[in-house]
Amino acid sequence: MIKKNVSIALYYLFFCFCSNVHAQSKTKKMRVPRVQVPSVETIYDNIDYVPEIKTIEFFNTKKEQSIPILNLGGDDRLILKFDDLRTGSKNIYYTFQHCNGDWEPSNITQLDYLDGFTYDRINQYRNAANTYQKYIHYEIIFPNNAVTMPKLAGNYLLKIYEDGDESRLLFTRRFYVVNAKMFLQAEIIPSNNVNLRRSNQKINFTVQSPGIIIQNPYQDIRIQILQNRRYDLAKWTKRPVFIKNNLLIYNELNSNDFAGGNEFTFFDTRSFRLKSQKVYQIIRDSLFYVSLFADVPKPASEGYTFNFDENGKFFIRNQDGLVQNPDADYAITDFALKIPQPFTTGNVYVVGLFNQYQKNETNKMIYNAETKQYTLKMLMKQGVYDYNYSIIDATGKLIDSNFLNGSYFDTDNDYQLFVYYRQPGSRFEELVAFAELNSSKTPRTQE
Repeated sequence: MIKKNVSIALYYLFFCFCSNVHAQSKTKKMRVPRVQVPSVETIYDNIDYVPEIKTIEFFNTKKEQSIPILNLGGDDRLILKFDDLRTGSKNIYYTFQHCNGDWEPSNITQLDYLDGFTYDRINQYRNAANTYQKYIHYEIIFPNNAVTMPKLAGNYLLKIYEDGDESRLLFTRRFYVVNAKMFLQAEIIPSNNVNLRRSNQKINFTVQSPGIIIQNPYQDIRIQILQNRRYDLAKWTKRPVFIKNNLLIYNELNSNDFAGGNEFTFFDTRSFRLKSQKVYQIIRDSLFYVSLFADVPKPASEGYTFNFDENGKFFIRNQDGLVQNPDADYAITDFALKIPQPFTTGNVYVVGLFNQYQKNETNKMIYNAETKQYTLKMLMKQGVYDYNYSIIDATGKLIDSNFLNGSYFDTDNDYQLFVYYRQPGSRFEELVAFAELNSSKTPRTQE
């Protein structure tokens, strides 16, 4: 009887041990290890560090897809939106850093340009609803009660990072704070180069500085001009041609000359139920697949043809659901560029404001010798997108962005002008004037 009881006790202990081991094994299998975002060195540009972060929108709340700029002491606010395709919620934070006009960190601390908190967590997020591609949509508006308006004007780099560690960056975006101490007036004329008069747009402008005595305008003032917010096309000018009291005149013959280019190519995926003009095919599987009609370079003999575009912008739109963002789905979008021979000068990239004209592996096209075309697949959210093609050499230098449709003075373009002023003895540059002009709406002359 004693032996029987001992046997039962031993069996019971063995059963408990096996059950515990099984439970521990099951628990371990259910655990999903969290993959941390690696530490990186900050690049003071619009950079996406994590491929799973998609559809980053950043603009002034007064106008969708406007340039992200604040007026110092005003009531302007900026809105940031993005999607995280990774599973599970994350602890995502944001902060920003003051920079000089050339986007190098200023020689000042955050205490010099920020009051209150210097960072905050993004707490407003929502899971995607009724979509094949699952994601979490984040939004933040600032200045807000936590992170207030900066005290100083200038360039700022917005940093989005994870787990309170600024080295674990998800992405960065540039924005501006302007203290309007000076005023800009500009016009657009054909190039002074006779051979480029039909293809290029030249920007002449004046800077007026009432109430400010500029001791050395050749050193203390510099102006940057962007075309359609493209930093790879940026031009700097430092020397005014004439100085009249508090008026600086910039109309030097060979400066601020931009290739007009042509209108952007676009596609429309507001609905995955109907094909728009540029969409060749829509397939629904585990995800949506959208094939675009192949783009073909236009012969120069065809000349300029007006085509309405948004000068590189994109707009998230969803006609298949109830809400624009959390209900909007993604599609693997297939781009094609039909060219008889591959370019020998560099690689071809698909660019636009949707990717801030970045050039990396996610938007680099591959040439197919059999079909004689460049192709690229990108995961893109429902909406309307302007895009263009750029040829980039091995060093990252822009070779050509107008080979598809040529370059014309008549093209509708947006130009952004930034005036930077460094007071004598100051440790930073201040943004003292900003203007945005459109080549179709700004006074211009053509022979």
